[in-house]
Amino acid sequence: MVSSSTTDTCSSHPDGVSGKWKRTWGFAIQFVAIGLLAVVAAVALNALRSDPLPWIGAYSEEARLTSPTGRKLAISLEEAYHLHERREALFLDARSASEYAAGHIAGALSAPVSEGEERLLQVLEGVPDSTVIITYCDGETCNLSKELAIMIETFGFPNVHVLVNGWSVWKNAGHPIEGAS
Repeated sequence: MVSSSTTDTCSSHPDGVSGKWKRTWGFAIQFVAIGLLAVVAAVALNALRSDPLPWIGAYSEEARLTSPTGRKLAISLEEAYHLHERREALFLDARSASEYAAGHIAGALSAPVSEGEERLLQVLEGVPDSTVIITYCDGETCNLSKELAIMIETFGFPNVHVLVNGWSVWKNAGHPIEGAS
């Protein structure tokens, strides 16, 4: 025989579930319901926007290196090298003047983004707008070359390209360089 002082926690509730568990499940259901409501509201509001946000972001190199006009800016190392060898492109280094002095692509001009549009206009003075221009900086996540390319494009130069991680890939490929490096 079982003592009357020993009670089953589930037997205290008519459904056989303790009040504690019922409250926990109630909270969980409310939490999920509020979450689902928030998702439905977000989807509905995004659909109503005049400029809806994309569901999937484009983070590829190609998508990242697109000008505001929608033109692809990236150029391959091989193509940039061939243009360099045939002297058919102007190379612009977007890095700081000190980084440029430490080493740069042979024949490249220094056009640090940090020095602004006035310096860039000086560098581009006398350059025909049909000139192929290749900008570069250092590091795969460096955006200086893209910023420089977009500035140049707004000045009316339609043939601007970005050599991604330009300084490192150029130097590592053994292509011509100048400076202390």
